[in-house]
Amino acid sequence: MKRRLLSLALAGTFLAVGTAQAEDLDFHIINQSSSNLLAFYTSPVGVDSWEENVFEGGYLPPGYEIQVVVADGRSQCDYDLRFEFEDGSVLEDSGDICEMASYTLSD
Repeated sequence: MKRRLLSLALAGTFLAVGTAQAEDLDFHIINQSSSNLLAFYTSPVGVDSWEENVFEGGYLPPGYEIQVVVADGRSQCDYDLRFEFEDGSVLEDSGDICEMASYTLSD
């Protein structure tokens, strides 16, 4: 797992949605923090660089949620996640996105 830089308190909600094999993987990011979420990156566990910013040119304000689809053609489920906020804080975590229905960020 990549090193956690600055940790926000978070509550991850994990629900079974079935096992995906080289299929698009989707889940919701719920921003219950007090800061705009400016960037969200994923990469398969074991890959040393982040893939593109899902929010390129946009952001997720507090109190909103968005559906994210990871359509990279891989059959892997374990991904590193990186969240960058307008207040300068950064959260890095990892999870099984095949089983993840949503990920909630909060202060």
